Amino acid sequence: MKDLNEIRKEIDSIDREMINLFKRRMDVSKQVAVYKKENNLPVLDEKREKEVIKKAELLGEDYAPSVKLLYTNLMELSRAAQYDIVGVNNSLKELILNAAEMPDNKNVSVAFQGIKGANSHEAASLLFPDGTLKNYKTFGDVFEAVKNGECDYGVLPVENSTAGSVSAVYDLILRYRFYIISALNMPIDYCLAGLKQSEIGDIEKVISHPQALSQCKSYTDKMNFEPLPCSNTAVAARDTAGEKRLNLAAICPYKAAEEYGLKVLDNHIQDNPNNATRFIVISKKLCISKDANKVSLCFSLPHVAGSLYSLLCRFHSQGLNLTKIESRPISGGDFEYLFYLDFSGNVKSRGVTKLLCQLSEELPGFSFLGNFCEE
Repeated sequence: MKDLNEIRKEIDSIDREMINLFKRRMDVSKQVAVYKKENNLPVLDEKREKEVIKKAELLGEDYAPSVKLLYTNLMELSRAAQYDIVGVNNSLKELILNAAEMPDNKNVSVAFQGIKGANSHEAASLLFPDGTLKNYKTFGDVFEAVKNGECDYGVLPVENSTAGSVSAVYDLILRYRFYIISALNMPIDYCLAGLKQSEIGDIEKVISHPQALSQCKSYTDKMNFEPLPCSNTAVAARDTAGEKRLNLAAICPYKAAEEYGLKVLDNHIQDNPNNATRFIVISKKLCISKDANKVSLCFSLPHVAGSLYSLLCRFHSQGLNLTKIESRPISGGDFEYLFYLDFSGNVKSRGVTKLLCQLSEELPGFSFLGNFCEE
């Protein structure tokens, strides 16, 4: 039996052969790209790629699944190299190059969901300290306000560190396709607030937004409180003050308790002491800050084994770190999905812009949603 050093030497020798063959294959792939360019053919030829992968899989015999994986990656790398020769649609590149600088926060109107004292109100105040803040009843109303020009920007929660994604907002992002121009991670601290005459022993029911109830579930279970959902945490505080029931309390931010004259019955009741929510700023106009560090986009994929993996290979090959991915079924589609994706990067990097332009050529429903700084 060979010792380990001998086996490794054999592997090194095979690797050198494989690398040389890979280089030859990529050179030939570039010849294909030249032909496609001269004959005005698209880079992506799905039928041909499936044939190549299937043939390789059959030749792989016992290693067929591994060969399929290898050739799936190889097709992605080959296609990326062909785009360098064939080129891409430059409309996205022009859009990025012509993006405006981040606006002055003065003399702008900003939409948020809820009422004064809500977390969204606090986030909007931090993001636009000199802006005019306007409250709206629903998340959809915020999008409509931006769409109709009632407000320049909208501030919306998209993800909580305890309760996860705010699905309704992601659905609206995918529907409206507005640009995301900024983001804020804001610590979220909840109190239990009731009437000034109430004591914690009086409380039987608690009211709040479903996300807040989820973030405080362990606490409410331990206290045996009955949770009652409402549209907003500040609305919960306002309604608790209006109801004048000793057995009802709100789970709300401290500022909301103060705003609506409630007494704090218990402090810091969220399950996670490091509880935080990520808020985004939406705009109809693309703006990119100089220190932008996150890119958002959306696209659709067929419900076919390996389709998402194949796409993610492209990001991996560029050394890009994915930070968020959400999927939503397409209404009326045959098990097809819309995806929302965030990754770390800046479109000033040639590799990032090149990848986005390539994906815009290939992926149905593709939209570049912005490059922004997450504070």
